[in-house]
Amino acid sequence: MGLKIAFQMDPIGSVNINADSTFRIAEEAQARGHELFYYTPDRLAFREGRVIARGWPLTVRRMQGDHFTLGEEQEVDLADWDVVWLRQDPPFDMAYITTTHLLEMIHPGTLVVNDPFWVRNSPEKLLVLRFADLTPPTAIARDLATIRDFKQAHGDVILKPLYGNGGAGVFRLDPNDRNLAALHELFTGFSREPLIVQKFLPAVSKGDKRVILVDGEPVGAINRVPAEGETRSNMHVGGRPEKVALTDRDREICATIGPVLREKGQIFVGIDVIGDYLTEINVTSPTGIQELERFDGINVAARIWEAIEAKRA
Repeated sequence: MGLKIAFQMDPIGSVNINADSTFRIAEEAQARGHELFYYTPDRLAFREGRVIARGWPLTVRRMQGDHFTLGEEQEVDLADWDVVWLRQDPPFDMAYITTTHLLEMIHPGTLVVNDPFWVRNSPEKLLVLRFADLTPPTAIARDLATIRDFKQAHGDVILKPLYGNGGAGVFRLDPNDRNLAALHELFTGFSREPLIVQKFLPAVSKGDKRVILVDGEPVGAINRVPAEGETRSNMHVGGRPEKVALTDRDREICATIGPVLREKGQIFVGIDVIGDYLTEINVTSPTGIQELERFDGINVAARIWEAIEAKRA
């Protein structure tokens, strides 16, 4: 029997159908006979005890420039749906956090993927702190003296916003750099959030590996190689995806964190591994499905739906 699936996501008209993971998940759901509904996060609301969304029935197709059709706009009670996908991109700000609170009210009667309570409490750069033996030396602070002491101890570091995404605002500060105070002033001038600083890993020149886990189990990986002269490997900023195999160290990392992800209802997760180190656990809106499917010839989206269908059963 088909499921009723709602997608809370950024505007569908602008997605890249050859790279966007949400599009691929919707495409696979449709192929499996599920009913699709789409709405943007600003159309989610709470009214008199009900969590509602104003959106549209959705049909998708793999035709660039003509990749979706919307039905007539309607208001739905999300408690009547089988699955809601929490798939808008960060920033992980109060608007994002509010949507997790609202969706938590209908979960698990309606299965929200990923579990909104743990998405809110385990964002990318914070959940990794539970696994200090797997991660590079890290500090989270707003205080300049603390960050300066960390840089003095480790010399070559990466400084970035704690709740950033897509490689935005990521700076490498080598031992000769004199910009730490100026960058701190810049960041703290427009945000009250702390910064995260990590020891720089030279192995990033060989790539930043994205490992996809489904319900706590690794299904494969892609390597993202930085562009010439660039520290960041994110595909948003020119990183080049390459085929890569899982190493023994990758599997060791997954075996350690997988049970935690499964326990916390994080069905679709993308972790970042540089060399032998885990750097991020992406639970808000992970990407990489389509690249992995092309490289390895596997149907990752089907694996995700098999996990969801089993939970709904």
